[in-house]
Amino acid sequence: MSAAEAEKLEFFENKVRPLLVEFCYSCHSAEAEAKGKLKAGLRMDSLKGLRKGGDSGPAVTPGDPAKSLIVEAVNYRNEDMAMPPKKKLDDAQIQILTEWVQMGAPWPGSDAAVAGPHGSEPYDWEKFRTGHWAFQPIVKSAPPEVKDAAWVKSDIDRFVLAKLEAAALKPNVSAERHLVIRRAYLDITGLPPTPEQVAAFLVDESPEAFAKVVDSLLASAHYGERWGRHWLDVARYSDGHGGFGDDRALPNAWRYRDWVVAAFNADMPYDQFVLRQIAGDALKENPDPVATGFFVVGPTYKDDGGDPEAKAVFEAETLSDRVDTFSRAFLGLTAACARCHDHKFDPITIKDYYAIAGVFRNTRQKEHPVSPQAEVEAFEAAQAAIRDQDKRVKDFVNAAAKRLEKKPNQVEAVLEEEPKRELSALRMRLDELKKSAPPPFETAHCLQEAGSADMPVALRGDLRKPGEMVKRRFLEIIAGKEPPPFTEGSGRLELARSVAAPNNPLTARVIVNRVWGWHFGEPLARTPSNFGMLGEKPTHPELLDWLAADFIEHGWSLKRLHRQILLSSTWQMSSRFDEEKFTKDGDNRLLWRMNPRKLEAESWRDSLLAVTGELERNTGGPSTDAIWNSKRRTLYIKISRAGDVFESDAFLRLFDLPSPAATSEKRVTTTVPQQYLFMMNSAFMKARAEALGNWMRELPGELSQKLHTAYQRLYSRTAEPSEIDLGAQWLGTNPEPERWHRYAQVLLSAHELIQIQ
Repeated sequence: MSAAEAEKLEFFENKVRPLLVEFCYSCHSAEAEAKGKLKAGLRMDSLKGLRKGGDSGPAVTPGDPAKSLIVEAVNYRNEDMAMPPKKKLDDAQIQILTEWVQMGAPWPGSDAAVAGPHGSEPYDWEKFRTGHWAFQPIVKSAPPEVKDAAWVKSDIDRFVLAKLEAAALKPNVSAERHLVIRRAYLDITGLPPTPEQVAAFLVDESPEAFAKVVDSLLASAHYGERWGRHWLDVARYSDGHGGFGDDRALPNAWRYRDWVVAAFNADMPYDQFVLRQIAGDALKENPDPVATGFFVVGPTYKDDGGDPEAKAVFEAETLSDRVDTFSRAFLGLTAACARCHDHKFDPITIKDYYAIAGVFRNTRQKEHPVSPQAEVEAFEAAQAAIRDQDKRVKDFVNAAAKRLEKKPNQVEAVLEEEPKRELSALRMRLDELKKSAPPPFETAHCLQEAGSADMPVALRGDLRKPGEMVKRRFLEIIAGKEPPPFTEGSGRLELARSVAAPNNPLTARVIVNRVWGWHFGEPLARTPSNFGMLGEKPTHPELLDWLAADFIEHGWSLKRLHRQILLSSTWQMSSRFDEEKFTKDGDNRLLWRMNPRKLEAESWRDSLLAVTGELERNTGGPSTDAIWNSKRRTLYIKISRAGDVFESDAFLRLFDLPSPAATSEKRVTTTVPQQYLFMMNSAFMKARAEALGNWMRELPGELSQKLHTAYQRLYSRTAEPSEIDLGAQWLGTNPEPERWHRYAQVLLSAHELIQIQ
């Protein structure tokens, strides 16, 4: 099954099936038919039933929403066919059903591999633990023997080369040195090297030359910015302002962002990185509440008050987001698919889902102080004094109103002079307290403990219909039969320890696979947030396990993992196309070359500012929406969850920033005309071109030397003679500033600048 097909089935399980269960099955299912309650002869609990339809004809025409009665019904276009009858679905729910029909109405079929033995057990647990690669213990196999030992620089290369030799393929030669160093800078820091940095590397002929470059890049503060941004995709980071029920701002989300950057720069062991994001506030020693922003920067749905149904729906959606993000990010599992029923493909029961959801139900969002304690105490003392004085004023007025038999707002006009002076003094004191009060202390959006209760299964996903009570615990497929219940507070700390345990076969595999994908453009298992039955098997399972085991053995160090990868021949290969190899392995699953790929929106914008000499390299601090005027890295630009709140949203969306509405496993890359129209016509590009053109014009030397210098700065290479000739023809003998600007815009818009080769 392809990754695209798996993604569609996950969309159905996560988004579509819960809607059908909640709103349709009571009248249109086998259960309804058995009770004699089937309406309109329509079964909606199978694709066959939907395509067959009922009294009005087929309910679904896959791929064509306009011809699908289910879409017509939920839009209330026909009074006789308005469904569900009690209340119209909201716009987001209607859009989910429409998208599902548009994508061909994918519906998981029966899967014998998932079915458990007859009896009370929902799955054949042992079959999953021993038969599915992701649930088996991590095994560190010895690196295989290879024929072309001269190509090998690390054990990574042995695993890769063994696969290539078995397929009668040879790996590409190493990339040219100027490409290797440019690739390293863009890969590790997201910024291009300067001509001086390239030149120093090219003249260094020592065996350690490249290792020294890698070490310096990993020590750079810009490393954390680049790799922190990768993680923020997984964390569905945003500055708030989602859609219906989630339209609040998150003005302090940047504190979590800066925590992530700092954690990467400090090479925080990954097991600690996991532990602190799940339960940093619950640690007894060195608590770390800001890390729990991992959950809070996602959607928290709130009803508009009073409606029990809306309250239940919004709480269920919030819990689903927490469980989904937690399981995909750290475990590579789609646990949220078990919200309404046992998972149709993976060994995750509905009890597993509510065991984890129960943990998060015992939490609440809190604005946690991050200012020094003295500032917090001073502010709170001042506010307490203001409240006390305000009460004195109100008590004085109310007492006078009672004595004079007047309303409080009528009292002052009839007071005697002496009480007037007394009231005035009280109000003056209140004003003085307000003016002298210190400013509010700074806070971060965090999770906080809020209980220790277990949670019942919600029948059909409806929190208003409680079923069997479930103890808070870890997933049975990992923890074994009857996992020990969580008893410490909400259970988050125990949950975090379960995830970060060295004997959990998923956690290390998942992060190592993600890191590989961020380095190579494709991970070893190409569905990095789904290691279940619908996910793709790894192309190099022994290599993935070897890396995971080595990662744990060496303290869960991400920087060490980066270094291993970059110093391999595999990473340093040329990305050059080869028709014969491409014919055999067009998807490059065997890694015969480095995958050429486009820079992400952030790194491309940052590179533009870097090569024009405008980039401000200060790190950390609040986000800004002023994307067109700000010269800071794009990491520090605001992002909305809805994608249409901030000025920056349109640009980031245009260049493929994933929606922060849900955790993102990897970025989709598009090449569309609008991107090149932006390069040609936007005021932002013209401003960058003006800065670069002015810099080139003021360079010393002949025109040809100026162009050579520009090429070195932009592309880390020497210009070809033909490129110099073209530039000279355009610019002429005494070019005006405008010609320099237009020429600079062409250079900045070149595909070479937006690509990692």
